[in-house]
Amino acid sequence: MSPEDFFALDEAAAAKHGEALLALWCEARGDWDRAHALAQHVGDHGAGGEARAGCWVHAYLHRVEGDEGNAGYWYARARKSAPGRGTRFESERREIAAALLGG
Repeated sequence: MSPEDFFALDEAAAAKHGEALLALWCEARGDWDRAHALAQHVGDHGAGGEARAGCWVHAYLHRVEGDEGNAGYWYARARKSAPGRGTRFESERREIAAALLGG
């Protein structure tokens, strides 16, 4: 599934892809607070790759928020590098979704 197809899903269908992706779906619709709660939950309570996915989304959300220090902490927990300066949020959201969707 492409990121575009994923972001076009309704909430129930998006939720079937896990909390990290649902968090991205929520943020794409302007619900940062819900996205943050989902990402933090899976990042703190998930196992293995699921937890790292939550940490990656959590990092992205703090970058969107403008909290680069906190974002850096979560990128490190996700074992990911922060995107380059000037990377658009939409581009990073799509990149994360593509990776988590397996493509």
